Amino acid sequence: MKNFSALLFFFGILSSLAKAQEINLAFINASLTDSAKAENVYAQLVSQHRIPFTENDSVVFFYKGNAEQVSWMGDFNGWGRDFKLNTSGKKITRTNIWYWKAQFPKNARLDYKIVINSNNWILDPVNNQQQWSGVGGGSPNSEIRMPDYLPDPIFSQSVKQKGSIKKDLLFNSTQLGYQTTYSLYLPFGYQSTGVYPVLYVTDGYEYLHENMGNMQATLDFLIETKKIKPIIVVFADHREPVNRGNNRRMQELAMNEKYLNYFVSELIPEIEKQYAVSKQANQRGILGTSMGGLTAAYFAFSKPEVFGLCAIQSPAFWFKPEIYTLCSNQDNPPVKIMMTTGNINDTKEGTDKMKAILEKNTCTYQLKEVPEGHSWGNWRNLLDDILVYFFSVNP
Repeated sequence: MKNFSALLFFFGILSSLAKAQEINLAFINASLTDSAKAENVYAQLVSQHRIPFTENDSVVFFYKGNAEQVSWMGDFNGWGRDFKLNTSGKKITRTNIWYWKAQFPKNARLDYKIVINSNNWILDPVNNQQQWSGVGGGSPNSEIRMPDYLPDPIFSQSVKQKGSIKKDLLFNSTQLGYQTTYSLYLPFGYQSTGVYPVLYVTDGYEYLHENMGNMQATLDFLIETKKIKPIIVVFADHREPVNRGNNRRMQELAMNEKYLNYFVSELIPEIEKQYAVSKQANQRGILGTSMGGLTAAYFAFSKPEVFGLCAIQSPAFWFKPEIYTLCSNQDNPPVKIMMTTGNINDTKEGTDKMKAILEKNTCTYQLKEVPEGHSWGNWRNLLDDILVYFFSVNP
């Protein structure tokens, strides 16, 4: 009798699993008008960690809780700037379950938050997938990965030969009239008698941060697997050394001539004096995202004899449209450029305009677009493409 009861229990579990596996978009749509079915579907989706629910290019977001109004804000509507997309949720009758349906590219990855009663922005309480974004340390957003999205496998790999980081190195700048800090990546096995390519990175604190750029993981993996040459990377920090809450990036990265002169006449000579870095322009690069992407273009086209490599991620060209005129100078020495952008409320318009300019001058360039927004999840996953393009062992 006990064995028979155990069998019934076992087959009951199998039956429950089979029912759970039957949930698809059509089944969800049919349940939205029936409170009992909706409660059951919601409970199953929560238990299976399937909220937001995705199928092909369709998404159903859910929120359960007492509210007068629920909406979703994220990369998909430019965090509220794109008014064409209505992201207001609908409440299922006789429940406290809210939902919103949308369609995104099947390989998209997007950040979002839930907004309760117009002013309470929260993480999705039943979605453990998160992506950190923001300036000066950032904060988490909830993340949706569509069915065909493939995360970069680099971040799940273990590396034996890790480079070293020298953090928060202080520099007294005469050009700027204040102190700055930077961090430095030295590859595993660094020898002061060698000569290494060098990459300078704006927003360096964020590019190094494990929850944002996590760039050391990418560097270590690519160097250990011999996808790129060992390189030295200098991470510029825009936060005031004695008051980290004061981030000067909007001042320093706005095509600031003083900041360019600080790099060229102070920081680069200091790095070259202390470390075995190449002094050749084609072995020296500048990388940045957003305002830093604007600055990377400004640095490279103002001083192409200094920065022969230029990586531009989701550039804020709109902030200083004169950048297009600067970059259209066909008499400048050639610069090798990599531009990346998301095509969901990111900077596609600006990068397309710059692409047309680059096609007419002496530059060599690549442009990569991904179905993502203005997010560290976007920028981090493209770092390997940039590094291999610039520093490949087999160019």
